[in-house]
Amino acid sequence: MQYLPNIIFAIALILGFGYFAKNVKKLIRNIKLGQHVDVSDNKSERFKNMARIALGQSKMVRRPVSGVLHVIVYVGFIIINIELLEIIIDGLFGTHRIFSSLGTAYGFLIGTFEVLALLVLISVTVFWVRRNIIKLKRFWKSEMKGWPKNDGNFILYFEMVLMSLFLVMNATDVHFQAMNSGNVISQFIAPLFSGLSETTLHVIERGAWWLHILGILVFLNYLYFSKHLHILLAFPNTYFGKLKPKGQFNNLEAVTKEVKLMMDPNADPFAAPEEGAEDVEPAKFGASDVQDLNWVQLLSAYTCTECGRCTSACPANLTGKKLSPRKIMMDTRDRLEEVGKNIDANNGEFKDDGKQLLGDYITHEELWACTTCNACVEECPVSIDPLSIILEMRRYLVMEQSAAPTELNTMMTNIENNGAPWAYNQMDRLNWKDE
Repeated sequence: MQYLPNIIFAIALILGFGYFAKNVKKLIRNIKLGQHVDVSDNKSERFKNMARIALGQSKMVRRPVSGVLHVIVYVGFIIINIELLEIIIDGLFGTHRIFSSLGTAYGFLIGTFEVLALLVLISVTVFWVRRNIIKLKRFWKSEMKGWPKNDGNFILYFEMVLMSLFLVMNATDVHFQAMNSGNVISQFIAPLFSGLSETTLHVIERGAWWLHILGILVFLNYLYFSKHLHILLAFPNTYFGKLKPKGQFNNLEAVTKEVKLMMDPNADPFAAPEEGAEDVEPAKFGASDVQDLNWVQLLSAYTCTECGRCTSACPANLTGKKLSPRKIMMDTRDRLEEVGKNIDANNGEFKDDGKQLLGDYITHEELWACTTCNACVEECPVSIDPLSIILEMRRYLVMEQSAAPTELNTMMTNIENNGAPWAYNQMDRLNWKDE
């Protein structure tokens, strides 16, 4: 019986990290369903972007209130979890605050953790008020009903409970309070338990300790199902983020190859195709489903924080159009999850379910409402590019289905016939100068 708590702790640890590893494997599998894209260039610039945007939170603080509060929660999350090392050692070997022998250094660390825990509590409370009392408009868009709305609140409750448990654990630890070192916040909570016996205090302290570590394991595994997966994916997403100038359209390799063939004076248009070329499936232009997108775009879909900064800056959305860049990313992730479940249910093989991203999730109206201004790309705090997905689906509509709006078809016909978007003969294009 002496080692029963240690055995239970070890089992909880194995189950927690094991389930997390299983979900990470599934996550990587789903992302790899995307098309290959080479992002191995400019490693130094990519590392700088990751350090500046993901680690340094440079784009978050553009909106000072939410930005500073987010930095506090972010720093608190990273630093306070350093204490997990001590908790894991104590849990496995039955020790108690094994690092307390470090003396002043230990007191400084725990004191820092306690201050950060209090600041995180204050920050997430403000976030909750902004989301549920003030009701900021971007948190109450149509795509934020149901699970997305509840998910945001669940995370805030998680943070509140975990930070409270940490402070209660310290406040009821008689040995720790007797040290009078590092208890900069918990010393003011300890009097609330002053009338209790030492045995009762020990039970409360152990209860808070167990709930704290089990809560962290639950939170870790909740991430896969939550928008807070960006805690882990913001780093790779900012590293693999787009480095080309905003607005630069990518060229399709198949089209480029054909154009070069047409421009080559030495090419024989009647030459027989290369051996085996007849068996190669023709390239698909654009994207109609998640498998047609590249893996970086799918990574971005999982990284989306649903903060709504992109949508709040989108001129189409601001003028009442149906488009919401945040919804584009959420729909892509939802469809990708649906495809992943399909694969799981069919022994690793995707069976056509009669659905696709274009039409079943994202409508034509949303796609053509986009002005391609890149405001959403500029605003995203973790380098997500919703515009690239919109353009790929537009490309599919135009090149595969000839389903562009009438106005756009008219413009393209005029460019083809007249060399300009207007229905004027090329010889009349300069007549305006004589008016």
